[in-house]
Amino acid sequence: MSTADTAAEPRAGVAVRLQKVVKRFGDVAAVDGVDLDVWEGEFFSMLGPSGSGKTTCLRMIAGFESPSEGKILLDGQDVSRLAPYQRDVNTVFQDYALFPHMTVAENVEYGLRVKKVAKDERRDRVNEALTMVQLGAFGGRKPAQLSGGQRQRVALARALVNRPKVLLLDEPLGALDLKLRQAMQIELKQIQQSVGLTFIYVTHDQEEALTMSDRLAVFNRGRIEQVGTPAEVYERPATGFVAGFVGVSNVLEGRAAAEISGSEHAFTIRPEKIAMREPGAAVGPDDCSASGHVRQVVYLGAITRYIVQLDVGGELVVMQQNLSTSSMEALQVQGKAVRLVWERKNNRPVEEAGGALEGSMDQEEGAR
Repeated sequence: MSTADTAAEPRAGVAVRLQKVVKRFGDVAAVDGVDLDVWEGEFFSMLGPSGSGKTTCLRMIAGFESPSEGKILLDGQDVSRLAPYQRDVNTVFQDYALFPHMTVAENVEYGLRVKKVAKDERRDRVNEALTMVQLGAFGGRKPAQLSGGQRQRVALARALVNRPKVLLLDEPLGALDLKLRQAMQIELKQIQQSVGLTFIYVTHDQEEALTMSDRLAVFNRGRIEQVGTPAEVYERPATGFVAGFVGVSNVLEGRAAAEISGSEHAFTIRPEKIAMREPGAAVGPDDCSASGHVRQVVYLGAITRYIVQLDVGGELVVMQQNLSTSSMEALQVQGKAVRLVWERKNNRPVEEAGGALEGSMDQEEGAR
């Protein structure tokens, strides 16, 4: 498994560093030897299924859990044994935990009052934080008068008002409906870019991680399988688990791989890279191809997903945009013989593809 960071050199210093971090709960290692650097000013996501160790890592950075082994450094300082209030971080949770009897401004101000910040400074910082999250005119409202997305932004303003060096976000959009969650993904990234803080974001949602992250780490069974930019992780998955968990991917190995690519070494091919053609279609010298029958058609509006049973064994998932195809036309393909064609350069070798991919699918179902 590869934990190497294949991204470009960092733009700035290291904001958070985990060195050989282990966290045990009894005999179970929830986090098992994690090494990780998060750069200053980047939006970094920890992605993985439930039980993969990502949330435990976030809680150790926040100070809610202590590592069993290893070190956690913030801005170069070892904070492994410091209490949460001694660390220059703030955490935003899925449960916003706003005080219902307080106004929006009072909720945002609360932490500053506890710290005994002067009244005038409190007012200025609250106004600044609410403006950052586009709620400048909502300070007098109560949480019950806000939408889910607005409450999420209040929780974000409450964390930002403390001006932490690092903001930790534990699946903060999980309670929102799909459309609002997608809108908030873009908005949250814009806020992060405008304030220039380091954001560390925990999610099991691949789309969220790919949409917002400068870089991301893919967790599995307490370890990091790959670190890189969204494009690197998606286009060049280091393991079968990453290929199966980040987006949708096909993994071919053994006889099927040998028949198609000339080698039994497992490789992955993304569904959107594959073209579905008539059985006798010509194949170029730089292409791979496989014949088969369409076993299932899933019409999804903008795209259609085809599951093709290959003549050499195994299946491939193909995704095509419905530029001019209706649902009835798509469904008529079911059962027909087809030839699948894709450019050989899109094949990506993977390690331990079969078991790792199978495990990733099981865990993804559990995460849902």
